[in-house]
Amino acid sequence: MIEGGARMKVFIAGARNIKALDVAVQKRLASICDNDYDILVGDCYGVDSSVQNYCANRNYKNVTVYASNGIARNNSGRWTIKAVSVAPSAKGFDFYRQKDLSMSNDADCGFMIWDGQSKGTLHNIIDLVYQHKPVIVYLAPAAKTFKVSSPAGLGCLISLCPNDTQDNYRNILNKAEQMSLLA
Repeated sequence: MIEGGARMKVFIAGARNIKALDVAVQKRLASICDNDYDILVGDCYGVDSSVQNYCANRNYKNVTVYASNGIARNNSGRWTIKAVSVAPSAKGFDFYRQKDLSMSNDADCGFMIWDGQSKGTLHNIIDLVYQHKPVIVYLAPAAKTFKVSSPAGLGCLISLCPNDTQDNYRNILNKAEQMSLLA
């Protein structure tokens, strides 16, 4: 529970190419469910659908599925769908990115199951950290869990990733910095 008796809202996401949840991830999900936290999850394949299936198999009710323009690709537990409005001009990555931004804004913290390369998951981790929200990252290639709660901690995590990911990270930060200069 957090202030005012509200339940903790956990944004759970990860790479589309991760199709199965490791035992360590399942234990963390069990803890989230056992603590009666609200789970905010997307509608994508991979981690999103695997987390949904895990929750559905547990008959866990505190799940909200976020979907671009309210059209969910996956909703295995028939939970409430939060429709995130997306402009008709948005395509591909930018189309689905809007629901991720909405989840990071609505969440108190995050749990990311990452392959160390997924650009969408990288954006989610950055968004949470820069909103001063802690994020637990399960780095699948290393089979290790990291708590990231600061830009410095994020930098340490990124240093463990492939060069392409490190380049993407720098590009994302550079774009964000340029955008803040324009504001």
